[in-house]
Amino acid sequence: MAQAIGETVFDVLYLSFALGVGLIMLLRGATPLVRKAGAMAALLGAGDSFHLVPRAYALWTTGLEANAAALGVGKFITSITMTLFYLILYYIWRDYYRVEESRGLTGAMWALALTRIGLCLLPQNQWLAYRQPLFWGVLRNIPFGVMGILIIVIFAREGKRTGDRVFRGMPLAVALSFGFYLPVVLFSGVAPAVGMLMIPKTLAYVWVVWMGWSLHRQTRG
Repeated sequence: MAQAIGETVFDVLYLSFALGVGLIMLLRGATPLVRKAGAMAALLGAGDSFHLVPRAYALWTTGLEANAAALGVGKFITSITMTLFYLILYYIWRDYYRVEESRGLTGAMWALALTRIGLCLLPQNQWLAYRQPLFWGVLRNIPFGVMGILIIVIFAREGKRTGDRVFRGMPLAVALSFGFYLPVVLFSGVAPAVGMLMIPKTLAYVWVVWMGWSLHRQTRG
């Protein structure tokens, strides 16, 4: 019961923040860049809700294993939306720092995203099973991880070059999100307690959204 209460309260606060802030920026943003940040935040909240809402339901009713199919579908949807999240973040970087388009970098981000989505679509992932194959969990996260590394590098490079303060925490936030996520991918199947790392991972994404919100406030004067 304590787990159900704690997780549900945390998830409600997180989803309300991501969706609320995202929709405000998307609908009221003063610039296309802010609206892009709003779309990114709203997508994050909407995508995660497909996994977190069934999880909350499962914790309050018949348990996680009995609701494996709903949780698996939610995890699948979240995997797709998180991939799109990083694509949008890439375009935010490019627009914010006014970087001349690099076909190579843009092509790499799209290729990695499409590879990740393609891997997620394969039936070998066994999304509807309670325990999914570790091999496919690792495989589909390889292109996703490379996308994260590219985001860390390009934000760190431009932040250092420009002395920017709005997104100066982005490299650390993304690095933390992947740092907390990796042990979950590798070990949650044998050590369920490792899944608690999803909480600080989620807080890292809250930080990313907050940076977008800071940009929104800056443009409003």
